Amino acid sequence: MAEPQGPLMSPGFWLHHAALEWRATVERNLRPLGLTLTQFNLLASAGWLGRRGELPTQQQVVDMAGADRMMGSRVIRVLEDRALLARRSDPDDARILRIEVTVEGRDLARRAIRIVVDTDQQVFGSDSDALRDRLKSIAAGRGGR
Repeated sequence: MAEPQGPLMSPGFWLHHAALEWRATVERNLRPLGLTLTQFNLLASAGWLGRRGELPTQQQVVDMAGADRMMGSRVIRVLEDRALLARRSDPDDARILRIEVTVEGRDLARRAIRIVVDTDQQVFGSDSDALRDRLKSIAAGRGGR
């Protein structure tokens, strides 16, 4: 068993602080578009999943975004109120909501994705492939999206 050496020697400590810095930078960069990071994640996830042909369910969008079910539902409602998304009842099961990104939503998502990609470059640098792969392997422990 490893001996505790204090927080400054913990990768988790630095991961947490790096994530806070990344989040703050993304939020600041998305602000001119009127999007929060959570709104962006849900909008972009809906767009990404919708490219597969069938409209994704609200739960699929929330899961892809890594959001809490209740919070995801509230934020999706906000995006719907802004006419960026539309929720539709599934024709086979009225309890299931399907999410469609509107034309306005696709346009805003494209602009926001460019901002987030640029922010990733700014924060993580051009050689971030190894970091991404390591974080992806760690995240796979929670279902790996």
